[in-house]
Amino acid sequence: MTEESKTRTDGTEGALETGRRSFLKTASLIGAGALAGAMHGKFGGAPLVSEAHAQTPPAQAPWWPSRWGAGDEAGASNWITPAKVLDTVQLIRDGKVYRIGRVYEAGMPLFGTRAFTLRIPGAPTGGPFGSNKLVYNDEFLATEIGQVGTQFDGLGHIGVQLGRDGDRNEMRFYNGHTSTAINDANGLKKLGIEKLKPLFTRGHLIDMVALKGAMMDAGQEITAADIRAALARQDTPEAEIKQGDAIFFHTGWGSLWMKNNDRYNSGAPGIGLEATRWIVDKGLCLAGADTWPVECVPNPDPNLAFACHAELIAKNGIFIHENLNFDELIADRKTRFAYIFTPSPIKGATGANGAPIAVT
Repeated sequence: MTEESKTRTDGTEGALETGRRSFLKTASLIGAGALAGAMHGKFGGAPLVSEAHAQTPPAQAPWWPSRWGAGDEAGASNWITPAKVLDTVQLIRDGKVYRIGRVYEAGMPLFGTRAFTLRIPGAPTGGPFGSNKLVYNDEFLATEIGQVGTQFDGLGHIGVQLGRDGDRNEMRFYNGHTSTAINDANGLKKLGIEKLKPLFTRGHLIDMVALKGAMMDAGQEITAADIRAALARQDTPEAEIKQGDAIFFHTGWGSLWMKNNDRYNSGAPGIGLEATRWIVDKGLCLAGADTWPVECVPNPDPNLAFACHAELIAKNGIFIHENLNFDELIADRKTRFAYIFTPSPIKGATGANGAPIAVT
C-alpha cells in the first residue's frame, strides 16, 4: 500500500499524508470534499474509465462477531482444514513449482519514504575462527517487513473509524477489535500476523489481459461480470470457485515493475466493491494481484479510500496479497493451482513478506 508526500487539504486538519497507510488512518477524519481533493491530488493523472461499475458505499453497521467466533484472530485462514488441503492436492498434476512473489531489492517500486536497504557488515562479518579459519557473512536489513515488495496484508493492517474523530474505542478492526485493544508501539497486541494459519488452498488466476486484449490501466475496475467472462473464457465453471479458495488477477500492471516505477506507483487497475462482494459471497480466503493495491486506484467514487481493503480485511477477515508475478503461469497457460504461503510469524506484525508459490 502507498505512502507518498504530505499534502495540505484544509486549514484546520493540518498536513494529511496522502499515501495509502496514512491516508487510511486519516481519511475518515476529513470531510468528503477534502477526501475527494486528496484523491485528486494523489491520483490526478490516473484515468477513470467509462466502463467503471457504479459503487455502492459500504455499510458501516457492526460486522462482528465473525463466523469463527468473537475471539477469533485467524480470519479466513480458518478455511485451511485437512479436507481443504486434500481437495487442493487434486489440482497438482505435473509437479511444477512457480514462484509468484517478486525479488526483494532496492530498485523495486517503493512508496514515499519507505526504504529497502541491505548491508553486509564487516565483509565478512566475522572470523576467522578455529584452525580451519572459518569466516561468515550476516546481513543487516532496514525496511518495513510487511509493506514493501510482495506483501501480504494481515488482519491488524486495516480498520475503520466508526465513532468520533480520534476515538480509538470506535476504530474497529477485524472481529470488532478496537484500536485501544490492539495497538501498541511494540507491535499489535491482537491480530498479529503470527495468529494466522499456513495457507495451502486452491488458487484461481483470472487473466484480465486475455479478456481485455491489453494491459489494464490505472483506475480501471474489474467487475463481477469481468470475473465471470474470464472464467468462461478459461473454461472454468463459476461453481469451481469454492469456499476457502484464493483468487488472483493478472492485469498486466506488473509489466511496469522496475521498468516504470513512477507509473506503477501512480495508481492501478483492480477490483471494485461489486467484485469484492462477489469474493465475500463466495467465502474466499484471499485476493491477490500483480498490482500494489489489488483494488482499483483511484476508486470510481472519489469519496472512497481503499474501500475494498476495508470490506475484505476488516469486515470479513479475507487477506490481500499484493505485487505478485504471474508471468510464468500465464506463459504456461496455468490458471488453477495449489497456492502455498506461510506468513512470516513476527509477533505483532501487520503484514508479511515472503515467497508464495503456485504448484500445478
